[in-house]
Amino acid sequence: MTYRAEIIFVFILVPFSAGIFVFYPIESTKLNFVLLSFSISIFILLFVINCLYLSLKVYHYRYSVGILFTVFFFVLGGLHCEQYKDLQDSRHFKRKPATFLQVKVAEEPVPGSRMLKFRVKVLKAYFKQRRNVVTGSLLVILHTDNPSFASVKYGDIFIIPASYTTVEPPFNPAGFDYKSWLASHNIYHQISLLPRHLVPGGENQGNRLIRFSLDLRQEQVDFYRSLIKDNDAFAVATALLLGYRTDLGAELLSAYSKTGTIHALSVSGMHVGIIYLLLEWILRFLNRRKLWRVLKVILTLGLIWFYTLLTGCSASVLRSAIMLSVIIFARLVNKTTSNYNVLAFSACCLLWYDPFLLWDVGFQLSFLSVFGLVWIQPKLQQLLAFKFNWPQKLWDLTALSLAAQIMTFPFSMYYFHQFPLYFIISNLFITLPMVMLMYLGIVILLFRFAWLALFFEKLIVFMNQGLDYIAHLPYSGLNGIWINKIELVLLYLIILSLILGISRKNKSMLYFSLLSLLALEMQLIDDSIRASRQQKIILFSLQRNYAVAFISSRHAVVVTGLSITDKAFNFAIRPALDQLKINDITCIPAKKDTSCNGVVISNHQLTYKNFRVLLADTAFNKKRIRNKPVFDAVWIQDTPEIRLSELYQDVRFNTIWVDATNKNYAVKNYQLDAGKINRTIVILGKNKASLIDLNRILLN
Repeated sequence: MTYRAEIIFVFILVPFSAGIFVFYPIESTKLNFVLLSFSISIFILLFVINCLYLSLKVYHYRYSVGILFTVFFFVLGGLHCEQYKDLQDSRHFKRKPATFLQVKVAEEPVPGSRMLKFRVKVLKAYFKQRRNVVTGSLLVILHTDNPSFASVKYGDIFIIPASYTTVEPPFNPAGFDYKSWLASHNIYHQISLLPRHLVPGGENQGNRLIRFSLDLRQEQVDFYRSLIKDNDAFAVATALLLGYRTDLGAELLSAYSKTGTIHALSVSGMHVGIIYLLLEWILRFLNRRKLWRVLKVILTLGLIWFYTLLTGCSASVLRSAIMLSVIIFARLVNKTTSNYNVLAFSACCLLWYDPFLLWDVGFQLSFLSVFGLVWIQPKLQQLLAFKFNWPQKLWDLTALSLAAQIMTFPFSMYYFHQFPLYFIISNLFITLPMVMLMYLGIVILLFRFAWLALFFEKLIVFMNQGLDYIAHLPYSGLNGIWINKIELVLLYLIILSLILGISRKNKSMLYFSLLSLLALEMQLIDDSIRASRQQKIILFSLQRNYAVAFISSRHAVVVTGLSITDKAFNFAIRPALDQLKINDITCIPAKKDTSCNGVVISNHQLTYKNFRVLLADTAFNKKRIRNKPVFDAVWIQDTPEIRLSELYQDVRFNTIWVDATNKNYAVKNYQLDAGKINRTIVILGKNKASLIDLNRILLN
């Protein structure tokens, strides 16, 4: 019982987070009343049981009471999740007619390429002469030639047009699901505006403390900008110390990602821990008296939480700040704390503040990483022991990196589809420079020691160049890894059961890990067989371009106007091909006669196996086709002056493909024509991609 009392928050966290997980996808306003009634009933029952504990001899039924507690926190998690959903609130702005909306900027705007993105809280909806108080969040995309548009700040009040739209799901397979990501932040609608659409609607209403911290951070960012000339070094410095990631370039992010050190660019527990160690060293003179120790705790916690606020309050920083707060208080009152309990307590606090954090990748990886450090690292450290100090320290750092990587690599592969093979080398390489950079950066900011900036910049450049060199080493990482949810679960079952089996010498756990490994192997073999037998055509949805992939086994010929190095290709097309385990990709244009891996383009006709496509472009203007050929599909490009009803008299076809190279007015005409001749039309550009499984067609 003592052991259970020490990890009480673990027993609370598991059912509470399970309740959030189960009820998150359920959309029903009736659930609130049901869950509220159920939770109140269980709470009253538990209260009565506690009052009559001895008279009813409840200690004989402790397992039943434990189950009741578990059900209570499960229902409480579901209730909290349902109540947190803005979309189910009767006052949500989408439920009120509106011509204009009064909004408050709820976060620091993030500059992008010729745009500014920021979240706003909707306060009021104006319609005719009525004004309704409403709730809900809205994503604003402000198009401007000046991404650092200074007229928008946290807390500002604006009146904007109510021309918002629902966030669209991903159009192409395996694309980033921006809609789900925004939904996990309670955002379901977005609006595109120009600067002239923002009409000031009142005084700044942002939280003064948050506004002060953001202004202070911007002041420090500007100070770094005046000292550091190298752009990449400046970007790393502001990200490392201040959590300001706006200036991080794609190549820099790629180098850190490929080497498994991307965590260095996100202010996390390690950064907070370094700050804590510095404060401990500076304030060590306050350990002499008890009253002074109380003052030390107040100063330490105040500075840690101020730094947390200054760096944007990410899940990893909040987790570390809560954990450190509990540990510092425990030391003050001479109480020992379980690391598992402290970790679970911080997770409970964060999920109570925002239950949707359960779907935040940073939250997941942060807690898994710390769990690995708490559970796995001590076991790894015991494997090797050295007589000399430096080899032991090197092994301790290696065990630290291994423990964090073991617990996070399945999720990393699931989300980012890559695995850095040199992560131990790269993490060891940056450990000392990062600690030095943290302390140097803090000294420069606090005391304005500009003369240290040159060494500070050179150290960052050295670290960046070293990581870039490691990232470009042969076999530096595995890319294009796609695992499904079943494989993700199996990976964690293997890891957990294997570690438990070895540490506790439990044969049952070892057998279970082998069984899970066998199940994973069978799943991977099944994936491989499916990939080797696939025969598919994918019509991708692109803006102002076209792409159709003809897939046979692990080979793909993409008929497209893009090159394989284009950003649009890597964003919209490559993820789908990687997911299908394609390892050979060839791009060819539609307007050139060619033959490649079974795809033949000749005289405006495309043939792939027994599938025939007529390529209809402006060459067909005012022309007729003889002999009534038969095609499976007509692919319309570049707005040809044709009527499908007339074309159907000359050509037999089943489906019409209309890509984004056609003008909007023509697309509407094609759609009307397709309805008249009762043919299926696939309109790409702003609609979901289309998949044709040739294996099913051949079977039929």
